[in-house]
Amino acid sequence: MMASKIIVLGDVNCELREVFTKLAKLHVKQNFSLAIITGDLFGDCSTEHELDEVTALLNENISVPLPTYFGLGSRPLPTRVIERIEANDEVCPNLFFLGRRGTLKTAEGIRIVSLGGNFDSESKSTDKYHPAYTESDARALHGAHHADILVTHQWPKGIRTGSKVSLPEDATPPPEVQCIADLCSTLKPRYHLTSSGGFFYEREPFFHMPTEDNPDAKPLTRFISLASYSKTTKQKWMYAFTLDPNAPHPLTVPVGATASPLPTSQAKRKPLTSQKESFSRFAVDDDHSHRPRKRARAPPPGPDQCFFCLSNPNIATHLITSIGNESYLTTAKGPLPTSKTFPALDFPGHMLIIPFSHSPTLNSISDPDSRLATYSEMQRYRSALHSMLNHRSAGALGAVTWEVSRSNGIHVHWQFLPVPSALIKRGLVTAAFKVEAENLKYPKFESASSTADPSAEAGDFFRLWIWDPPADSSESEPQAEAETEEADSQPDSQKSSGSEKSLLLPLGPEFRFDLQFGRRVMAKLMELEKRINWKNDVQSDAEEEVDATAFKEAFKDFDFTLEG
Repeated sequence: MMASKIIVLGDVNCELREVFTKLAKLHVKQNFSLAIITGDLFGDCSTEHELDEVTALLNENISVPLPTYFGLGSRPLPTRVIERIEANDEVCPNLFFLGRRGTLKTAEGIRIVSLGGNFDSESKSTDKYHPAYTESDARALHGAHHADILVTHQWPKGIRTGSKVSLPEDATPPPEVQCIADLCSTLKPRYHLTSSGGFFYEREPFFHMPTEDNPDAKPLTRFISLASYSKTTKQKWMYAFTLDPNAPHPLTVPVGATASPLPTSQAKRKPLTSQKESFSRFAVDDDHSHRPRKRARAPPPGPDQCFFCLSNPNIATHLITSIGNESYLTTAKGPLPTSKTFPALDFPGHMLIIPFSHSPTLNSISDPDSRLATYSEMQRYRSALHSMLNHRSAGALGAVTWEVSRSNGIHVHWQFLPVPSALIKRGLVTAAFKVEAENLKYPKFESASSTADPSAEAGDFFRLWIWDPPADSSESEPQAEAETEEADSQPDSQKSSGSEKSLLLPLGPEFRFDLQFGRRVMAKLMELEKRINWKNDVQSDAEEEVDATAFKEAFKDFDFTLEG
């Protein structure tokens, strides 16, 4: 199935001719697959004008330009409309009723689940045209298991929690309902669409916790509430988007997404109290020497507590700068350089390249295709970072990247660090790592094996890449390294200009290895010894946001996830 273009409308309130005329004009330009109307299509139907509009629609004097689905808002459907639905299963060509509650799969393979009307715990009505629903109506829809689009008239409880998006000043917050929140949490729709009368509201996208049967998936929901159609207000009453029901979770996860704000009726695992605690659960440093030796070792954190998993409710989303299909890019917490270290940059440039897969090593990603795709995309990020540095510094900056791969680790990632290219060209970076390993009585560095699949490198190891920019960097242009799909399949060394050396330090499973080894070596080499311990250099959220924004501005022309 191809991705489908969908357009959503708020309350139409019987302004049928004007709305469908506007929709027809847009459809000619955009070629939508389908339209969805949230809220009331017909309104009160109490005036002569409204009655004439309904008559014209039923007589097909008003044409509906594309398949359009509508549910129930606050008002019952007109009797004539109900009679037509009962007789023909449609109001008129292209106009279909979703029912008070229902599940529908469109010709494009899009699964729509709808629950119309207002919550009424006392309602005993079984009339599918009555604009009210009960908790059992909502629970009955849990059996759909998943939805691409969830359409409800009312908002889920807690939807504004943790959001920075405020309602318009004169807006009255709509009622929020717990059983709608439970339905959204269960179905994990890609879009949750509602109506809000006088105003438009779009919340930041939010993640749901992964499920046991699909622990690597990061389902993302976008909550959008449409204003009513109006000739006078400028509130948005139409919203268009593209949806591929077969796209894996996630394809693109926007920066600024939050953990799910929806409270559940079931007890949830207590989240970590702070982002810093979340990081310290992951980071291993000298603190372990102070723990009682006989204390039972805590189990490793799962995805909901891992600092590097997008499903962690405490993840610092403001650090995330780019999200691909298999991995994402983030600025480092407590970076080794500062925004003043490199004159060519106005940000630290210390980055992490992190796979989505919650795996201690790349080799432990069991599916070979997934493992290779992850490794390839991480290398593509590295290559794009090289091009950005080359462009910004005109060859004054090279880079080192290192990976700690240990079977007893938690979530493998790469640390990327700019370094003056003069240090690389003089052989000082290679020497610094080898000398420090010798001082610590570590094994000797080896040249990386020339395996056809470096993502499957076996055993425990510390892997290092040292990239030296080309001597003449004046030709470096944005996105030069990733213009075509063929470029993706090439080895990284062929995509990036310059030269690169890759070294491997083998580590036994019981070997006591300093996880800060890479940072320690580079801190000494770049005369940043005072910043060896990242915990001493953690910035405020505001300072981190400034650095992340500056990086994104510099990287945008090289970020392959923004193409197209």
